[in-house]
Parts: sequence; structure tokens; C-alpha cells
Amino acid sequence: MERVYRLVISCPDCVGIVARVSGFISDCGGWLTEASYHADREAGWFFMRTEIRADSLSMSLEAFRERFARDVANHYGMHWFVHDSAERPRLVLMASKASHCLADLLYRWSVGELECDIACVIANHPDHESLVQHYGLPYHCVSFGQGREEAFAEINALLERYAADVVVLARFMQVIPPAMCQQWAGRMINIHHSFLPSFAGAQPYHQAHARGVKLIGATCHYVTEDLDAGPIIEQDVARVNHRHDSDDLVRLGRDVEKAVLARGLIAHLEDRVIIHGNKTVILD
Repeated sequence: MERVYRLVISCPDCVGIVARVSGFISDCGGWLTEASYHADREAGWFFMRTEIRADSLSMSLEAFRERFARDVANHYGMHWFVHDSAERPRLVLMASKASHCLADLLYRWSVGELECDIACVIANHPDHESLVQHYGLPYHCVSFGQGREEAFAEINALLERYAADVVVLARFMQVIPPAMCQQWAGRMINIHHSFLPSFAGAQPYHQAHARGVKLIGATCHYVTEDLDAGPIIEQDVARVNHRHDSDDLVRLGRDVEKAVLARGLIAHLEDRVIIHGNKTVILD
């Protein structure tokens, strides 16, 4: 893939932001390959994402950052960053007994669909060791029989050891401690097997079946201290009817979960997601 620098911005909305940013990039010799933006009229906030050909800039990336901060960002009160697409995030996958989301992400990574390096897989059951070893990756089984506090201390040590940038809960069926949620804010992604905010918590398919819904869904979201209530990245649904029992809903839901988690993760890895409060803007 062509190496690009991704400039991502959010700031109070006003006249002239697009012209100022685009003009600055042009003055630096930057060749734009993609640009998108959104103005939230209710919030009075502006969001922008641009991709710049890395070989087109007339200066180093560090010099570009310094000049952008001085000449543009400071004048508009911007929250911003520039990411070099050549710097691949280090990803850690976490799972429990269900394997469908884990297997799907491992396959997508193996064929080059995910712009990241998977550092390891952490699970609280030994079931997936052979699957993970097939892809040549380290597998760590952390037992929660030792106690939740001890187990999460072990997980934190592994995340530090592998220098993780992003954590994906690929059906990791444990509630993340508040301190860990805060530490990984905006960098820990979960897949919940319902169309949130409906049916949060445990056994959502069984909740949905008991309610007699005609649509089931899945939600990819960032993890926060509020269970299954973090900023939503991606969602999708599948139609069901009265002939489907709870097991059918689980079976049909697996495909939705895999697709939703993959799309959400790809959007995050491509720097297309901007968190604003408890909502997200996806600049595709």
C-alpha cells in the first residue's frame, strides 16, 4: 500500500478551516490522496481527516508536525494528530471460549486486510491455542480461577510486555476493571452481540428471543467504565422471526458479529474514527 500521512483534526467550528488546512498542506508540497470532513451544527464542532502522500512533503514529518502546531492548530484550538501509515499499531486480541471473531480477525490479518501487527492472543481458556499457533503467534491463557484482580494484573503485565497499542476484545466475556478502561480509553475495542443500547449485559440473544424481536444485531464500540455503553464505532443487524429459537439467534448472530468487529477495527486502524463525547464520527 502507498505510504501516507493521516492528519486527523477536531476543533470548534468556524469559517476557513478547510481552506487553512489544505493551504498549509499545499505550501508544504503535500499531495492529498483523500480528504473528508464533517461539521456538527448542534455541537458546533468540526472534524476532518486527510491523507497526504508521504513522498510529497518538502520536509520531514517531525518538521511538518511542528509547523502545523505553530501555524494552524494553535490558532483554531485543535485536537489533532498525524499518523504515518508505515508505523503499524501493535494489536493484542483477547477471547474467551467463542472462536468465531478471533478466527475471523486472524484470517483477515494473515491476508493483509488489517493494517497492524498482532503481538499475541490472550484468552481465559486454553481452547484456541492450536488455532493461534497456526498463525505463528504467542498464546497466553490467563486463568480467572486465581481471582479477578490477579488475572487482570497478569493481563496488564502481558499488554506492557508486548507494547500493545490497541486491544480488541473478540468476545472476551469478562468485565474490564475501571482503571484498565481509563488506561485504554479510545484504544480498547469490544464486540457486543446485540444492537446496543438494546440488550446490554449477559445473554443478549436470549433476552432478544424472550422479547420476540424481529431484528438481532451486533455493536462494535470502545470500552468504557459503563458496561456496553462506550462510543459506538459500527453496527449491523440480521432479520429473524418467530420460527427461530435462542440457538438460531446465536448462530445467525455470529456472522453479524464478525463483520461488524472487522469493519469497526479497520476504521480504527485507518484513523477514520474520531471520538467526541460518547459518540463517534466515522470519516469514510
